[in-house]
Amino acid sequence: MSEEAMATSNEAELLETSEGHELGFIRKYVFSTDHKVIGIQYWFTAGVMGLVGALLAGLIRMQLTWPTTPFPFLEKIFPVAYAGGFMSPEFYTSLVTMHGTIMIFFFVSLGLVAGFGNYLIPLMVGARDMAFPALNMLSYWTVVPAILIAGASFFVEGGAAASGWTAYPPLSAVPSASPGSGTGQTLWLISVALFIVSFTMGGLNYVTTIFNLRAKGMSLMRMPLTIWSLLIASIIGLLAFPPLTAAAILLLLDRHFGTSFYLPEGLYIAGELIPNGGGSPLLWQHLFWFLGHPEVYVLILPALGITFEVLVPFARRPAFGYRTTVWCLVAIAGLSMVVWGHHMFTSGMNPLVGEFFSIGTLLITIPSTVIGVNMIATLWGGKLRLTTAAMFAIGTICFFGVGGFGGLFLGNAAADIQLHDTAFVVGHFHFMIGGVTFLGLLAGSYYWFPKMFGRVLNETLGKLHFWLTVVPFYGVFGTMHFYGLAGAPRRYYNLTQYGYLDSVNGWMPLVTTSFAAAMVVGQCFFLLNLTKTFLGKRNADNNPWEATTLEWAAASPPPHGNWGPEAPVVHRGPYEYGNSDADEDYVHQCVPPERVIALS
Repeated sequence: MSEEAMATSNEAELLETSEGHELGFIRKYVFSTDHKVIGIQYWFTAGVMGLVGALLAGLIRMQLTWPTTPFPFLEKIFPVAYAGGFMSPEFYTSLVTMHGTIMIFFFVSLGLVAGFGNYLIPLMVGARDMAFPALNMLSYWTVVPAILIAGASFFVEGGAAASGWTAYPPLSAVPSASPGSGTGQTLWLISVALFIVSFTMGGLNYVTTIFNLRAKGMSLMRMPLTIWSLLIASIIGLLAFPPLTAAAILLLLDRHFGTSFYLPEGLYIAGELIPNGGGSPLLWQHLFWFLGHPEVYVLILPALGITFEVLVPFARRPAFGYRTTVWCLVAIAGLSMVVWGHHMFTSGMNPLVGEFFSIGTLLITIPSTVIGVNMIATLWGGKLRLTTAAMFAIGTICFFGVGGFGGLFLGNAAADIQLHDTAFVVGHFHFMIGGVTFLGLLAGSYYWFPKMFGRVLNETLGKLHFWLTVVPFYGVFGTMHFYGLAGAPRRYYNLTQYGYLDSVNGWMPLVTTSFAAAMVVGQCFFLLNLTKTFLGKRNADNNPWEATTLEWAAASPPPHGNWGPEAPVVHRGPYEYGNSDADEDYVHQCVPPERVIALS
């Protein structure tokens, strides 16, 4: 089907549905094919999974801070995991594994890429829906079983997977290696496989919609930076996920069918010789990180695109270096595909190979720095409106800088060998994959909430939320950098047994946990804000921020089909502020030149 035929067919179907019979509740809000409903479903699901991941993080912090203190009330909730009131080492490794899995795959990925991707792409490019609405619905109802299976793994014999979110063999390949290596690990693999299927369906939809269903006049270089970031992230995901799918199949074969893709000769588990042989655990590492590192940018790039999108209307000036930013996003995507080996500097790789990965990793800092400078330059000289959304966007820039600075150490083989598997890595990872993406998600939530729900979130509660998120985040993960420099290993459930950490163990874990508790209080303000706003009346104009991109031409919230009988036509770029021929300081994308009123 040609591009024009596809667009015409989708438009006719949507108009027929919106003007014809009313859909029932189940069809309209549960098994919906409307991209906006699906985007909101992803957004709420991500929020719930974020709370679950935070609960697991709270248990981890309690154990690290008071490893020798019994918690009898937890024994009543988890009688096996907290026998005698003390957390078992096996349960701790399961918590670490599932916390990472949930936060990366089922919180950040669902909220940033799937949630905002589904909701915004058709609206921002002028389409009536996704290219494949039924496939879009199926993508959501594929990830729901993935979440349920991951949750069910806590209740099987041996507990949830305990091999880390990276699932390194032999812990993940031999069912008898540890309690979490049994059924829980198999369920983990099935869950991640379903997530990959869901993401692949979504990515195909995003790419097809952006290339084929853009409104008349919406050239590639008139697309908002959020759309560019989602497009590039989708392409990265489509290229990088298949190797992990293949790796997971090989791992299942090793676990259940006696193959030896990842199991070397002469491997003893619990005093018994494993009959498999001839494989290599490093094969899994290569295949996993070939996805794992591009996945970092699958999440970070949309956060950066959203940050730019939020900064521009509140700075009241065009995005600085728009074309440069687009090409830097492309450069980051390309480089991200060839630097996976910097996660494996301690694996015994040839130093010359390590040098290649070091150079590639450090090269990413160039386009990343350009994007950061462009963001700051966008603010420079602007008439800044410090709304909650703008504050979270500015916070994202700060986190991007701090996280990138830590990456300079870990991207260098000599430094990484010393810092590998320490709390320094935990701090760096959380600033980039946790902080940048979390603040980007919150910036987008405050910014597009009026469009999604027809309501504006309370600014006072929003700013309390901001300060009680950003400051404690620095306290938690900034502290971890120094804890790692002191030599504190990660994934160990009791660090009091290491004498060389005595000088920091007395106060550093407590400081970190105190900041984490403050951050939890901050999220309570967000939940309070959501509750009060949903219980209130609709109070949002169609364009409350006086923004210029296409979604703000639709109603708040938009109707089925987005645009009514006539689709918008684009006449200009996405960020036209300060036009001397207009009677306001901005001109919307769909305003034709003849309608721009001259000041004179």
